[in-house]
Amino acid sequence: MYDVIIIGGGPSGSSAGRRAGKLGMKTLLLDKEEFPRYKPCGGGLSEHAMSYLDFELSKDIIEWEVTGAKVIFKDQSVNIHKDHRVAALVSRNKFDNFLLEKAKETEIEVHTGEKALYCREMPDFIEVDTSQKTYQTKFAIIAEGAQGLVKTFVRPTDNKEEYGICLVTEVPADEREIEKRLGKSVELHFGVASGGYGWIFPHKTYYSVGIGGVVKDFTHPKESMLNFLKENGFSGKYELHGHKIPWGGFKRKVVGSRVLLSGDAAGFVDAFSGEGLAYAIRSGQIAAEVIAGICLQSKNPTDLSEYEALCRDEFGTHLKYSLMFSRLIHRFPERSFKMVIDNREILDKYLEVLDFKINYEDYLHWILLNFKLR
Repeated sequence: MYDVIIIGGGPSGSSAGRRAGKLGMKTLLLDKEEFPRYKPCGGGLSEHAMSYLDFELSKDIIEWEVTGAKVIFKDQSVNIHKDHRVAALVSRNKFDNFLLEKAKETEIEVHTGEKALYCREMPDFIEVDTSQKTYQTKFAIIAEGAQGLVKTFVRPTDNKEEYGICLVTEVPADEREIEKRLGKSVELHFGVASGGYGWIFPHKTYYSVGIGGVVKDFTHPKESMLNFLKENGFSGKYELHGHKIPWGGFKRKVVGSRVLLSGDAAGFVDAFSGEGLAYAIRSGQIAAEVIAGICLQSKNPTDLSEYEALCRDEFGTHLKYSLMFSRLIHRFPERSFKMVIDNREILDKYLEVLDFKINYEDYLHWILLNFKLR
């Protein structure tokens, strides 16, 4: 009988595992893949996300550092920088493996290459069926990402208005070429996907190039991606990888009687930028802390509901307003992005949102107070 079984070894699951191990819980972490494994992602890691880690990232994990962004809308662009790093670029295969190794340091049990299939609720515990056997646990954390199905034990799958689809590829390039083109910036291209954007991110030996939008309006993602590559000077044949991104801000059930959802499985993603790593890491930690309070401090199992309140207070309201902001911007794209291009302080202020120095609610009020957007 485990205190907690964690399903998923990505950033949320590994963060939950590390915190559970440090708190002294008997913990099993399961992931269907062997690590390191490929993960389609731009690899942007905000300072906000890194602030949750209780260890330093090794130099080989951080491949590039950026201080700003170049925002492009049709034939117009604006480039804004801060005087400090706002994000680091990582390859998710290395980064995720590093986090998993950090979780293992706490002596939790980790089974990779073992797929969780189903959770079964018993009177006083949970049974978890995998591709190899059945385990028993007092509680479970489902951190399997957006595409897993075990989370349907707690909530239904998202409808087409509640998630986006992204296509991403890696374009090999020399470091000097990347430095010349992007420097300390990431490129964000708006107007290329409904409800989303395209990106070009610098890495040590490649560009991460991708495009994403709301699935119900993003009817030809492959064609849009190929056009985006061609229009930005990438003419080779590249392998495209697709993945789902749940939009944060929607009301979702994230707490069962003995099960918590964290990270993308819970829908904790910025609806405008698509960033989920900060909320994945933090929600995994909170989930482990709440379960530890019940297992180790003899709290009532009904106190599991505290998890939802803690997440809401720390970042849930922020994600709700990210959805409002995204809908407002994409409802009036021509006017919105022209306003951003013409008023550099709007983008400059947005970098403070990414830094989590101000929240989306305050940012949205600041825009409505200082600019006309209608």
